[in-house]
Amino acid sequence: MSSLPVTLRIQKFLTRFVFIMSVLANYHAMNINASEIDDYGIITLMYHRFDESKYPSTNIMIKEFENHLDSINKNGFTFISAVDFINNFSSTHSQKKVLLTIDDGFTSFYESAWPILQKNKIPFILFVNTREVGSNGYMNWDQIKEIAKEEFVHIGNHGHSHEYLADMNKAEVVNDIKIASDLFEKELGYNSPFFSYPFGEYSLETKSVVNEFGFKFAFGQHSGVIDSTKDPLELPRFPINEKYGEQKRFEQLLKTLPFKFKNIVPEEKYLAEQNNPPKVLIEFYENINNLKNITCYSNEENKWRQTKANFIDDNNLELLLEGKFITERGRINCSLNAGNGYWRWLGMQFVIAEIKD
Repeated sequence: MSSLPVTLRIQKFLTRFVFIMSVLANYHAMNINASEIDDYGIITLMYHRFDESKYPSTNIMIKEFENHLDSINKNGFTFISAVDFINNFSSTHSQKKVLLTIDDGFTSFYESAWPILQKNKIPFILFVNTREVGSNGYMNWDQIKEIAKEEFVHIGNHGHSHEYLADMNKAEVVNDIKIASDLFEKELGYNSPFFSYPFGEYSLETKSVVNEFGFKFAFGQHSGVIDSTKDPLELPRFPINEKYGEQKRFEQLLKTLPFKFKNIVPEEKYLAEQNNPPKVLIEFYENINNLKNITCYSNEENKWRQTKANFIDDNNLELLLEGKFITERGRINCSLNAGNGYWRWLGMQFVIAEIKD
């Protein structure tokens, strides 16, 4: 029998017990099962061109696109329609869901991807910028009307000019969206409740105009998973192209989960010189497991680097950018390992005033 006093043995036992339980708790938190995920959110994908390899930043080869559709099915996702999205936006999503969006209405979509989606009745939203309709490389109104007849298809508004709305004054933004909305009414008999910001860029003023026109949902190009906590006029999407559509990366994308937050400062995503770099503060919801293991990266000074982060308290994170955004768009991506291959993902995109490619 041990010669240690009983009280000391008890203390040692309790210390070991607490340590083991702590390890087990951390292990459990970092190794969630699918049955324990209470909200998968809605993964929204953005495509543009198909089989147009001379535009790699907006193109996906059709074989790769077919692989994506196959992966979505094999991983147990349901493709949802625009109507499903509207009806279930405020819900908790206990099942895996994907929303397909295609921007610009290029002819290559109509010729290469549309036959596949039509054959399999896969729902999607096609965002059309009306100035280019019928011009070289773009679908015409007859083609748009043809696909719009299908119940699983919705045509969304992408503005008229596809110019940088965030750089326009309010009157110019109003005029641009009004022209597009009037053409929607004339050609399709309705204006969509969905809007896609050209280049994913918007300012508070742009957003207010979109709201004034009665749009219920507006999509950017910052990455992340949609859930009911997201601002419906600042919805994230995962842009897919030749670089970011590679199959291994795509499979990882399908393992992303919503990163729920209450607020992000600054609210204004259009940065003037005096506000660059921005002072970013994220207020997260309570009870996010292992939140302090979050990792963020930004493209400040046009170099992707890990961003210094400081927790002000348990749920408020301050990001300390050391350099300015010097390209047209400033990006910050934050991720958190949720276990078993799942990652919580939060992306932000800032528009830098008067910097254009």
